[in-house]
Amino acid sequence: MRGGADHDRERSQQALDLCARLLVDPGDGVVVENPGYRMAHNAFEACGAKLLCVDVDEHGLRTDRLDKLGPAQLAYVTPTHQFPLGSFLPIARRRALLAWAAERHAWIIEDDYDSEYRYSVRPEATLQSLDSRGCVIHVGTFSKTLSPQLRLGYMVLPLGLVDTFTAAKRVADRHAATGVQRALARLLEDGSYDRHVRRMRRLQQARQHALVDALMRHIGENVKVEGTASGLHLVAWFPGLPAKAEPALIQAARERGVRVYPLGPLFHPGARTRQPHRSAGLVMGYALLELAAIEEGVSRLAAAVSGLQQRTTLKLRDPFWS
Repeated sequence: MRGGADHDRERSQQALDLCARLLVDPGDGVVVENPGYRMAHNAFEACGAKLLCVDVDEHGLRTDRLDKLGPAQLAYVTPTHQFPLGSFLPIARRRALLAWAAERHAWIIEDDYDSEYRYSVRPEATLQSLDSRGCVIHVGTFSKTLSPQLRLGYMVLPLGLVDTFTAAKRVADRHAATGVQRALARLLEDGSYDRHVRRMRRLQQARQHALVDALMRHIGENVKVEGTASGLHLVAWFPGLPAKAEPALIQAARERGVRVYPLGPLFHPGARTRQPHRSAGLVMGYALLELAAIEEGVSRLAAAVSGLQQRTTLKLRDPFWS
């Protein structure tokens, strides 16, 4: 059971790499969400950045903790659908983040990787649209609405950065497909793209409903679902299993033909976090799944969860528990 929660972000990754190479010097502080998108973290660390990890709650990045951090050159955030927990950054926190960046002359990278898929949350002003000081770099991709094979992404840059980023992009990659870009421009101009997104939103919402319904029916009170307001993935927590049971849960699911992804690797290993005290969690994508596959996959996952919980109840001495 694979849903493609995070397998088609090549173009957004190139944008993040450009930001890291052009804006970050060795030793610079970079604020990141924890847990968060580790490929972005890797891009900044590769340029010598010092990651300043900030916890995420049900409303996204804890902006109340920004003032306690040291100097920072930029902040990387996923405000519309936090990756991986799925929270939505409210307007008050968006303004607080912008005020923090303005005070410190820091950049903000706003990764808008799947904002087209909103189900139970109204559209909110992007950080870029709220930015009056020219400090926000807005990054997005068409991979999740059209196809990852198009390999098309985009950046909305402050005017002062346009020439520098354009030159760097030419050096890094001179092979953007102009024919595909022209076709996409036509879709945007005549409204076809918007109609397509509306159809895809209905389809993905039906898949999400099917996944949540199956989790509730097959696992019930032994699972807690978060991050369903938008996006193409959700997080399933298993209160009866500790965080260190995730490898055993992944293995038990794979033995039943189900591929799921643990939450643990998305926490930065060097940061202080509530991770050791949390329940086991899975990131579950549904974008590529048919309804019958969702039902069957969750049924098999439920068997894996039940087996581990029985072993826990019997207090068997397992490597993940000792």
